[in-house]
Amino acid sequence: MKSHPFGKRGSEALRQAMLGGILILCGSSSSGAADPYSHNGDLRLKGLLEQVLDRSPLLQQSLADYRASLQRLPQVGQLPDPVLAITQYARRPETRVGPQTTMVTLSQGFPWFGKLKDREQESGQRSMVLREQHRAREAELVRKVKDAYYSLAYLDRVIELSREDESILEHYETLAQARYAQGSGSLQGVVKLQVQITRSQHRLRLLETQRVDVEARLNGLLDRPAATPVAAIPLPSLPSHSIDVEQLLQMGRLSRPEVQAARHRIEAGERRMELAQKGYKPDFSLGASFVNVAGRSDPLGRLNPPDRNGKNIYGLTLGVKLPIRRAGRDAALLEATESTISSRRAYRSLIRQVEVSIRALGFRIQTLREQIGLFRRTLLPQAEQVLHSTEEAYATGRLGVLDLLDSERDLFQLRMGLAKLISDTMKSLAELERAVGVPYREVKK
Repeated sequence: MKSHPFGKRGSEALRQAMLGGILILCGSSSSGAADPYSHNGDLRLKGLLEQVLDRSPLLQQSLADYRASLQRLPQVGQLPDPVLAITQYARRPETRVGPQTTMVTLSQGFPWFGKLKDREQESGQRSMVLREQHRAREAELVRKVKDAYYSLAYLDRVIELSREDESILEHYETLAQARYAQGSGSLQGVVKLQVQITRSQHRLRLLETQRVDVEARLNGLLDRPAATPVAAIPLPSLPSHSIDVEQLLQMGRLSRPEVQAARHRIEAGERRMELAQKGYKPDFSLGASFVNVAGRSDPLGRLNPPDRNGKNIYGLTLGVKLPIRRAGRDAALLEATESTISSRRAYRSLIRQVEVSIRALGFRIQTLREQIGLFRRTLLPQAEQVLHSTEEAYATGRLGVLDLLDSERDLFQLRMGLAKLISDTMKSLAELERAVGVPYREVKK
C-alpha cells in the first residue's frame, strides 16, 4: 500500500512520539525554556500563563493520558510470550524402547511479517494524537486566560474613566451651583448634573460587579479560590508588527495542534488498514518438545534389552494458523478503510475551518487597528478640543449646562470606545495565536 504523505513509517513514528513526550514533560512548563506563548513583554501575564500551564488539572489529566499511551508501545511491539507445556501421562504409552512418562513442550508464536511493526506504528500515531490534543487543550486554556486578562484590563480602564468622569461632573455641579447662587444659572442645570452623577455612580457599581465575575473566571482558570483578589491591570501597548495572512495560513496548516492530530489519525488509520490486510496472512508457531522415556522393565526387556532402550525423544513443531474465516477479517479491513476515509475528510474540513478563522481574524485585527488609529489621531483630539471650548463658553455664560454635558459625554464615550478597541485587539491576537498554533511572536512579518 502506498504510504500517506503525512508522517514517516517505521521506527520514525516511535522516535517522534518519544521526542514529543520529552518536549512536553521537560519543555513546556520549564521556566528556563523558551516561552511557549506570547505575552508581548507583559511580565505579569507571562507569570499567569506559567502558573496556568503548571497547575491546571485539565492539562495534568491530558498529559497523564498521553504518558500512559506511550506505555502501549512496548506492549504491542513484542512477540507473544512463549508457552511451556508439561504433560505427565496417567497411563504411560508403551513403546518398543520403553514407556513414555513425561512430555515437555516449549512453543513460540510468530505473527506474519510486519504485523508487530504495524501495531507499533499505529500505537505510536495514536499516542501522538493524544499529544496534540494535550497541546490543543493547553492552547485553548491560554486563550481563555488572555481573554479574561484583557477583559479585566478593559474594565479597570473603564472604572478609572468612570471615577474621573464622576469627579469632573462633581466639579461641574459645583460651578453650576455657584452660577445658580449668583443668579446667572438655572436650577435645572444643577439637577441635570446631579442626575448624571447618580448615573455615573450606578455605572461604576455595575462595572465593579462585572469585574468580580471576570476576576472569578480568571481565578478558576488558574485553579485558585474564586475570591482571590486580582490587582488592577493596565491596558497593554499594541504590537506594532503587521500581519501576513498568507504566511499565517501556511503556518496554521502545519502547526495547529488539531491539524497535527488529524494527520496522525490518518497515519494511524493507514497502519490499521495494512494490519487488517495482513490479517489474511497466516501466523506461525515454532516449538520444541522433549519426551522422557523410561527403560524396559518387563522380563523380556530386562532379558533382551532393545536397541536404544530408554532413549528420550526430541522433536520440533511448526504450526500455521490458517485464516480461513474471512468474514471477520473482511469487516476489520472495511472498518479500517472507512475510519481512514472519515479521518481524511475531517482533516480537509479542519483545514478549511483554520483558513476561514485566520482570514477573519486577520481582517478583524486590521479593522480594529484602523479604528484605533482613527480614535487617536482624529476623534479624541477633536472631542477634547470641543470640550475645552465648551467649558470656556460655559464659564462665560455663552452655553448652557446641556451643551457642557453633551461634550463631556462624547469624550467619555470615545475614551471608553478606545479602551474597548484595544482590549478587543489583544483578544483577537490571542485568538489568532490559537488559530495558527504558534506564539504570535513567531508569526510577525
